Amino acid sequence: MNSVTIYHNPKCGTSRNTLALIRNAGIEPLVVHYLDTPPTRAQLVQLITACGLSVREVLRSKGEVYEELKLDDSKWTDDELLDFMVAHPILINRPIVVTPQGTRLCRPSELVLDILPQAQQGPFTKEDGEVVIDAQGRRLV
Repeated sequence: MNSVTIYHNPKCGTSRNTLALIRNAGIEPLVVHYLDTPPTRAQLVQLITACGLSVREVLRSKGEVYEELKLDDSKWTDDELLDFMVAHPILINRPIVVTPQGTRLCRPSELVLDILPQAQQGPFTKEDGEVVIDAQGRRLV
């Protein structure tokens, strides 16, 4: 049984960096490609609640679907936003990581470090060149 799960979009740099940080801790997580296998409405509600965020805070506000549906309008209720997120999983902000230490929307990616059950095993540099973990294993960000 995996103790860490990441709701991952491999096209997203933040998601890729988060996955790499998990693996840098020596953990091979359960990787859920949520665009292919989206969470159910109940699972989505559970994830959002566990993150301690509002539905709107987990709603991805970039992209065509968000703009086409005019989701920036405050008229939409949480229930309606959840329905949109279930119908269009691209609207779920990512990555969401679940560990025994908690659940977190990992934006920026180094937020995952707060909930990993194991320490980083080596230095880590994000795709954009930002050093997150130095050669001594110290968190820099």
